[in-house]
Amino acid sequence: MPPAAEPRITPNFDAAPLGEAEFAALMDPLGPFGACPRLALAVSGGADSMALALLAARWLRARGGSAFAIVIDHGLRPEASAEAALTEARLADRGIATRRIRLKGLAPGPGIAERARVARMAALAAAAREGGAAHLLLAHHAGDQAETLLIRALSASGPVGLAGMASWRLAPAGEVVLLRPLLAIPPERLRATLRAVGQAWVEDPSNADPRALRARLRPHAAMPARREGLLAAAAARSAGREAMDTAIAAILAERATLYPEGYALLAPGAIAAEALGALLRMLGGRAYPPPSRALAALAAAPKPATLAGVRLMPAGRHGSGRFQGGLLLLREAASLAPAVAAGPGAFWDGRFRLGEVSSWPAGATFGPLGAVGRRHFPAARHLPAAVLPTLPALRLAESLIVPHLAWPDVAVAARYPVMFTPLIPASEQN
Repeated sequence: MPPAAEPRITPNFDAAPLGEAEFAALMDPLGPFGACPRLALAVSGGADSMALALLAARWLRARGGSAFAIVIDHGLRPEASAEAALTEARLADRGIATRRIRLKGLAPGPGIAERARVARMAALAAAAREGGAAHLLLAHHAGDQAETLLIRALSASGPVGLAGMASWRLAPAGEVVLLRPLLAIPPERLRATLRAVGQAWVEDPSNADPRALRARLRPHAAMPARREGLLAAAAARSAGREAMDTAIAAILAERATLYPEGYALLAPGAIAAEALGALLRMLGGRAYPPPSRALAALAAAPKPATLAGVRLMPAGRHGSGRFQGGLLLLREAASLAPAVAAGPGAFWDGRFRLGEVSSWPAGATFGPLGAVGRRHFPAARHLPAAVLPTLPALRLAESLIVPHLAWPDVAVAARYPVMFTPLIPASEQN
């Protein structure tokens, strides 16, 4: 926990704006973008994303390309809708096309911040894809990176997590590439960029809410010397991240088999902690692997347990060949996310995405199948019984549709495609 007496950080109003040439140098390593590139921009309306929008739009115009902003109205504060509308108007004044999206199904309760983050990212990626953009730009900057590193250190994250956010990675389900060109840029410079052109922005009061760990850590991460040290350490660790991802992929290819219903089989014997952590993170629909201490103990001697929302249990009759005596890994039913509003691109539990569907009845939901009688589903005979309650299901008025079980019949289920698209692939870190 941070010290009781928080450091005072004086805003740097003398910071230099970010110029066109400098932004171009930040973008160059993230390409190639091809001729007449089209980019999607995630814009919250805050200073960081507004600066990114202005910089990216100018960069694109110089290259004959185009940009469109995606503004998410999360609906978690009474002012959210008005702020989203104001941001859309400000972008329009700058000649930037905007798509505004209202998130639905974000019920207050435990884990609301993480659920909102997952839903927002899913909506951003889907909107980018629908708008014809292969790349989605995010405004995470040096301050965000330093805060992320402190949070991960406090949660006993492993070396991969302590490499920080990557400047380039695939979005969940691989729809678009996420780009973070500003990770080395202090937030003071982004605000200076806006002041230089007279652009206002929205201040989100939740960013200063002391109930949030990130807000409590922000003053510590903002101390210049500490921030520089954190970023230097992250850069050193990230140099080995690509090699680690390759090694994890090789280990899992040899030791595990993943099924489209969202579970896996793991061959018996010890396994590298990083590989097991990646598998648990993916099956649990999490953004981060489990704490390193618990993970290391389980990886050294895999056994029945529950960790990070994933159950490990004997494979039993489902284990044969190299999996004989191994483990079955599946989502813990008790920690499943609540159902969300059904619709094209709806993302549930950080694991399953709903495909394109022509129309929806009012009140349709996308969520867990739950406790049901196995005998009702002939197509479930091959599945472990414990997997059944964790499957995604659609509830439309009085109808129950379970695409993975071809229920109520193959033709109906085929009209509602559901894909296992975990939040982060097993061999890639956020």
